[in-house]
Amino acid sequence: MPTKTRDGLVFGIYPGGAAGDDTGHLADGPPDDPARIATALDLLQGRPDRPFLVRAYTAFDDTTRPGGPHATAAPAAAEQYAVRGRRLDLVAQYRSAAGNVDGYCAFLRELVGQYGAITDTLQVTEEPNVTTIPTLDGFYPRVNEAIARGVSAAKARARELGHTHLRVGFNTTPLFGPAASFVTDLTDHGKADFVGDLDYVGLDFFPDVFRPVAAADLAAATEGLLRHHRDAVMAPAGLAHLPLHITEHGWPTGPDRPGHRQADVVETVVRTVAAHADELRIRGYAHFALRDADSAEPGLFHQFGLTADDYTPKPAFEAMRALVAELSALA
Repeated sequence: MPTKTRDGLVFGIYPGGAAGDDTGHLADGPPDDPARIATALDLLQGRPDRPFLVRAYTAFDDTTRPGGPHATAAPAAAEQYAVRGRRLDLVAQYRSAAGNVDGYCAFLRELVGQYGAITDTLQVTEEPNVTTIPTLDGFYPRVNEAIARGVSAAKARARELGHTHLRVGFNTTPLFGPAASFVTDLTDHGKADFVGDLDYVGLDFFPDVFRPVAAADLAAATEGLLRHHRDAVMAPAGLAHLPLHITEHGWPTGPDRPGHRQADVVETVVRTVAAHADELRIRGYAHFALRDADSAEPGLFHQFGLTADDYTPKPAFEAMRALVAELSALA
C-alpha cells in the first residue's frame, strides 16, 4: 500500500471480466475493452492524486519459462492501467502440479523486477486454503512452503531493487473451526524470517453470496467476520500487528439478485469495513469485479460486475464511486 496516507481506505478493483467458478472453469464472456476499462477506472478513482489499486492476476505453473517477461492473464497487460496515479495490486498464483517451489520463488523475484516500480501490493498465492478447485492455489502440492519461501524471496528482491514501497502478503478465504489454524500452521512453517518479511494479510470474503444473510443482519455479520479473522485467525498466528486487506469482495446480480440489492450490499459492506478500519487495522479494500463476465448468463459467477459486460453501469457502480470519494485515503 502507499506509504504516506492519511486515515481512510486504499480502494482498488479487479477490472477484468474473467472469473473462476467453483468447478475450476473460467466464466469469461466477451473480451475486455481497455479503453472502456480506463474510463471506468478514471470515474471510480475520481482524482489522479487519490491512491487507487488495479488488481491483476498472473500465475506460475509447470510450463512457465524462467527469465520472463511474465504477462498478466487477467486483465491482459495490466500495466497499461497503472497510470494517473494508479498502481498494481498484483496476485502471483502458484499452480505447480510438480510442487516446484524453487521455480515459483524465482518467478516472484522476476515479477518484482518486471512490475515492482508500478506495484504497491504483491500477493503471494491466491486462496491457498482452498484445496478442491484447480484455479485456486491450495489445490497444488507444497503450497504452504511456496508462501513461506515466496514472501521472503519477493521481499528480498524488492530490497535489492530499492522498492521500499512494495508490500508483500498472502490471503485466504474466511477460516472457521479446525480450518482457522491454517495461518498458524503457515507461520509455524515459515517461522521468523517469513513473519518478519510479511507486510499484510488478505481476506477474500463475499457476505450473502454463498450463504444467505438477511439485509438487516448484513452489517453485523460483516463486522463479526472481520473480527473473527483478526482475533481467531491472525492473532493466534502472531500476526496481530499486521494490516488486514480486503483483497476480494463482491455480490453478483442475476435471477432474484436485482441491481439495487447489489448496490445496497456494496454500500453496507464497504461502510462496515470503513467504520472498523482503525480498530481492526484494515488498510485496503479491493472490489471484484468491474464488469460482468457474461451478462447473458444467469450463473452466480457470471455477473459480479459493477457494470454489465458492455460496461453499462449498474446502480452499484455509482455507489462505489461515491464511497471511494468519501472514504478513500489521501496521498
